[in-house]
Amino acid sequence: MKRTPLVALSLVIGLAGAPLIVFASGNNGATHSGMAKSERTAAPANAAASDSAAMTEGEIRKVNKDAGKLTIRHAELKNLGMPAMTMVFQVKDKTMLDQVKAGDKISFVAEKIGGKFTVTQIEARK
Repeated sequence: MKRTPLVALSLVIGLAGAPLIVFASGNNGATHSGMAKSERTAAPANAAASDSAAMTEGEIRKVNKDAGKLTIRHAELKNLGMPAMTMVFQVKDKTMLDQVKAGDKISFVAEKIGGKFTVTQIEARK
């Protein structure tokens, strides 16, 4: 049986860093499934971005204006693959720190920016 070597190349796309696996072979541009390179398509980059826009419920535990951080007890962050817990987040805009105080119930969006978990949107809940 003749084997065709396959090489996997992982490309990072979108803000959430969703991996795309591309297979290449020496078989005139066809993958082992027989699909030509021109026929391969990737999931749209905006699919990851739309997942990240989902608001998550939480409660402010601490506001640290000097460090530009919020401690939030939050529900599952599906876009980050993170279970419910309490953790510290950076804020994208320090004016967000003036909108909340410890004990406030919130809805928020968090993303991983520059390797740091960052609150990009925040709204007080009633």
